[in-house]
Amino acid sequence: MKLVILGGGGFRVPLVHGALLRDTADRRVTEVVLHDTDLARLDVMRRVLAAQAAQAADGPGLPAAPPTVTATTDLDAALAGADFVFSAMRVGGLEGRTADERIALDLGLLGQETTGPGGVGYGLRTVPVALDVATRIRELAPDAWVINFTNPAGLVTQAMQSVLGDRVVGICDSPLGLAKRAAGALGHDLDDLEIDYAGLNHLGWLTALRRDGRDLLPDLLADETALAAIEEGHLFGPDWLRTLGSLPNEYLYYYYFTRDAIGQITAAPQTRGEYLLDQQAAFYAGVAGAPDEAWQRWDAVRRERNATYMQETRETDDGEAHERAEADVEGGGYEGVALALMAAIARDEPARLILNVRGGGAVAGLPDDAVVEVPCRVDARGPVPVAVSPLPGHALGLVQQVKAVDELVIRAAAEQSRSLAVEAFALHPLVDSVTVARQLVTAYERRLPDFYASLG
Repeated sequence: MKLVILGGGGFRVPLVHGALLRDTADRRVTEVVLHDTDLARLDVMRRVLAAQAAQAADGPGLPAAPPTVTATTDLDAALAGADFVFSAMRVGGLEGRTADERIALDLGLLGQETTGPGGVGYGLRTVPVALDVATRIRELAPDAWVINFTNPAGLVTQAMQSVLGDRVVGICDSPLGLAKRAAGALGHDLDDLEIDYAGLNHLGWLTALRRDGRDLLPDLLADETALAAIEEGHLFGPDWLRTLGSLPNEYLYYYYFTRDAIGQITAAPQTRGEYLLDQQAAFYAGVAGAPDEAWQRWDAVRRERNATYMQETRETDDGEAHERAEADVEGGGYEGVALALMAAIARDEPARLILNVRGGGAVAGLPDDAVVEVPCRVDARGPVPVAVSPLPGHALGLVQQVKAVDELVIRAAAEQSRSLAVEAFALHPLVDSVTVARQLVTAYERRLPDFYASLG
């Protein structure tokens, strides 16, 4: 099978490649094509993957031959004949991410790449590229399945589905990580439990974990010690989790503790994007200068990157920060979801996964064609959402508002409409003024004119 990775020069590509190296099935990915607009980053990533494959070859129980890896800046050449397309593009690069953060912070708003005004700005420049890619896939690989990890993942998945339909599936590692932590705190393996989770990407709630029909989540919420020990206990505090009666996705910190998050991010010497920009510039330059150290450098940077993920949310009142659990630092997660999704479709190996798919009414209160993040059963026919509990009013209202903004972003980007872009910013729950929404659009036009100057 042929897998195309869009954004193939990106730092997290070895996670996907590593999952492929561990796949020993007869029908597996045998050809990987990396596509990126940056030839230098592609060259570095090819070196990292070659070193990764060489290291894996020394281990037991691996396939006789790893997938072949080629790289190209030619999109059409990459896509032709693909079985699966993994989309991990970052339109505007890390420079765009720092703009998403700083433009919002300068106006007193949350500066974060996928949540709030930063997510709206990111979506506005990403949707046109995603629609163009979807059109090329329809022409060159009409039978391919698209696994979308490009952020904002739910929004971009919905945009690409307008061209390719249900063969576009969005993935994220946040819901799976949440469910695993909750199951572990309860002393259970996640495979033994039924997950009740619903919402949008980066905006969902784990409302139940059932075993033999009994919901175990109340047991966790009542256990102060176990609850405080998991990441969500640190983020939200046990009292607030018990008030909600559920475990929210970690990104809901930015909604429930908005002032705190803005203060923490503003007080930091760098935003997350600025930190990653410096870190990755050093990494890519370092590998180019010392190619024999490609794998070791990548692995060290990966661990540092994972350990500092959402670090601003882990600050305590005394200025200290609790460390992430070792399992979270070891990281990954989304690559396992991607491989399980491909195996279920290509080899008819049934799986239960939390995915971003067309809801078909799975989340009461949203249109049937809305892309939602819910548990799905997956086999050769693709993913099918399972029934989930209705969201409580406060959660559903937030989901409906953010989904309406997502749809405005898609329209604004597709139509290159400035007025729709202003409306999308203004109606987002983390933007507090129409005047500020207009200022956001103007700031994006000035800072990133290549992406926003065409807004009419």
